[in-house]
Amino acid sequence: MSKTTNIIHSIPVDPLTGSISVPIYQTATFVQEAPGVNKGYDYARSNNPTRAVLENLVATLEGGSAAFAFATGLAAIDAVLKTLSYGDEIVAVEDIYGGAYRLFTQVYQKFGIKIHYVDTTDANRILDVINEKTKLVWIESPTNPTLKITDIAQAAKIAHAFNALLVVDNTFASPIAQQPFVLGADIVIHSGTKYLGGHSDLVAGLVVVNSEKLAVDIKFIQNASGGILGPQDCWLLIRGIETLELRVERQCQTAFKVAQFLTQCEEVDQVYYPGLASHKNHAIAKLQQHGLYGGVLSFTLKDDTEAAATQFVTATNYFKLAESLGGVKSLCCHPAQMTHKSIPREKRLASGIQDSLIRLSCGIEGTDDLINDLKQAFTKCATATLQTI
Repeated sequence: MSKTTNIIHSIPVDPLTGSISVPIYQTATFVQEAPGVNKGYDYARSNNPTRAVLENLVATLEGGSAAFAFATGLAAIDAVLKTLSYGDEIVAVEDIYGGAYRLFTQVYQKFGIKIHYVDTTDANRILDVINEKTKLVWIESPTNPTLKITDIAQAAKIAHAFNALLVVDNTFASPIAQQPFVLGADIVIHSGTKYLGGHSDLVAGLVVVNSEKLAVDIKFIQNASGGILGPQDCWLLIRGIETLELRVERQCQTAFKVAQFLTQCEEVDQVYYPGLASHKNHAIAKLQQHGLYGGVLSFTLKDDTEAAATQFVTATNYFKLAESLGGVKSLCCHPAQMTHKSIPREKRLASGIQDSLIRLSCGIEGTDDLINDLKQAFTKCATATLQTI
């Protein structure tokens, strides 16, 4: 069965009316037949039928045992961190998403959680810091925004040897390209805002688990903390997932061609994309992502300054300057001033986020149109530079 067939037919027809579209149960509470006697729902924070369809769908997509929908990607990350206790430690990928870094360092460190940041492009480096206090090994693969690749199976092997759980943020690859549970992961995180939703019209987060204990723990935290995803956004996310495979395949194809184009541009210093043979861990990405390397790439300019990057990202037409990624419309951003601004500059530079690094998220526009947009942006920047001389 194809992935799209599986997705489409994992979404149930409404048994009450036969509606082919999942109903939006816009309700705060549910009438009970007697105290504690109900139809499986009592209060919308605890359970909602629309959310249940979404959660079951995402669990199916990832091959997990259960999934839980949260109001944002950071709320999903926060729920996993709430499973920790004072004195616990995390080993985290060095160039982690800026919002996760902020949450780790400015919120959880003061509660006695210690974080070790490691370049996991060589998974064995985890061994340098992992210890008996480590509860989570936290990776992104590919990473945001330098598209670094971690050997998930090796990271899982190391984590489990120390009785730690492996958490994989699978946002960039999506379940279409990568199945972390097959490789040994224990928890999979998604910013549903990105590829799962796919239309830049919602914010959402998902936690997927592969054990009954983790399901019980995350469900308790979801209900106790209350950071749930509302039914309207659950419905939008379900609708977005219906076309996930079609979008991701197109975006991957386009990103690969854009990356190839950028390698030929004299203004460009480095191009970061796992699909390129020159990428450090291309062979691992090829194995893990089944030839679908994602719709996001990044590159640095030979003029490695924030000013040069700013000039470029404000010169594009189809690549809209905005936070986020994974939507049908192409986006560009300057991580040093946007998504990763909360990370100190010295740490950004150490993890490869240079001052001129530009991140591109390819949408579903015509590939030639996007390449021509980049061409005209380079020309516009060169002209502006000549005029200042």
